[in-house]
Amino acid sequence: MTMTSPLTHFDAQGQAHMVDVAAKPATHRVALAQGRITMHPATLAIILAGSAKKGDVLGIARIAGIMAAKRTSDLIPLCHPLALTRVAIEFKSEATDTSIVCQATVETVGPTGVEMEALTAVQVALLTIYDMCKAADRGMTITDVKLLEKHGGKSGSYRVAD
Repeated sequence: MTMTSPLTHFDAQGQAHMVDVAAKPATHRVALAQGRITMHPATLAIILAGSAKKGDVLGIARIAGIMAAKRTSDLIPLCHPLALTRVAIEFKSEATDTSIVCQATVETVGPTGVEMEALTAVQVALLTIYDMCKAADRGMTITDVKLLEKHGGKSGSYRVAD
């Protein structure tokens, strides 16, 4: 039985496979992803004051996000290992809903995009914040993880609608 699917990780028989990118040209590719972790006001105050028992929460979360981007192909079975040229993790606190927003920008020059690397970086950075602060606040919630934009490659640019 032959299947046709818009999903690129399945062959004509419906079997999962890694997409062949050998014939694709190397282009500059960029992806920006974002997510949020919401917490009690006291937990946010601890993070911002740098007084968490485990150390610099945002500094360690930044390193965790960078490491996660570099290891995405080890975590997501059909992702290609990529030579990343840049990974940047930024945090912004929002007092109105006592949350921290994480943005990850990932870049490469290659035949496939870096969307998964940016999304993985955000998730792991936010999970690291949770891990470091769970003794103070087990009710933290990770939400709104999404791709904000991507550039490069055959499909061109994408930007989430505001």
